[in-house]
Amino acid sequence: MRVHLVQMNIVWENRHENFIKVDRLVQSAPINPGDLVVLPEMFDSGFSLNTHATHDGKGETLAFLEDLAARCRCTVQGGRTVLQQGEKKATNRAPIVSPEGRLLAEYSKIHPFSFGREPEAFRGGSDVTTYNWAGPNDEQLPVCPAICYDVRFPELFRIGLLRGAEAFAVGANFPHARQDHWRALLIARAIENQAFVFAVNRTGDDPHLHYAGGSIVVGPTGEILGELGDEETVLSADIDPDALRSWRQQFPAWRDVRLIEDPDGTKKERR
Repeated sequence: MRVHLVQMNIVWENRHENFIKVDRLVQSAPINPGDLVVLPEMFDSGFSLNTHATHDGKGETLAFLEDLAARCRCTVQGGRTVLQQGEKKATNRAPIVSPEGRLLAEYSKIHPFSFGREPEAFRGGSDVTTYNWAGPNDEQLPVCPAICYDVRFPELFRIGLLRGAEAFAVGANFPHARQDHWRALLIARAIENQAFVFAVNRTGDDPHLHYAGGSIVVGPTGEILGELGDEETVLSADIDPDALRSWRQQFPAWRDVRLIEDPDGTKKERR
């Protein structure tokens, strides 16, 4: 199985220019049927609080992702802003599209970034999501999506693990000022859950912040399977689900999880 992380300098609030950029980058990568493509958070607009401008009201971003997945015959995890009719705040989402061009799942970011004023324009989601990445030769890998600031909250990842996730796919606009945190947190999330982490960050600049990329693929023992600097490119990495399952059998720390923080706020002891 192979994953591709599309690290891009997002054009500010310009959906169609970003579609063109994604197409160009994807065409440059060795993508085959059954692969997984992961795009940054809000890849179609950048991290903008101007939700009336970035809202995918006509479904253009979702339609682009569906077309991309069908053309590549691969699974695609993207990003978009959704502002429901009658709602004052939007949701920051990661739609996942199947190789047939159908929406498999859509995760809403649970943790809006208060330091960056995200809660002023976005409300947090409430559901941890998982989906099955169907690779070539009938291979299956359960994946839990997450978005940017979510990486600072390990309970989300733990719930994903207990729901069967063997990998976590993160799309982000994580600023250069805290780049060392980005890398450390992702490696920790992989080690503590004995899982793969596929994390794609944007690069370049928006009107407010500088981004340094650093997209990374981490294996279940914390090994780095691929990592980028700040260039605009695609990181491709081969994934071996059998190696992950073998490691979990050899060192079954994941089975010893005791206290679980459920989404309803209650703590339960795992038997």
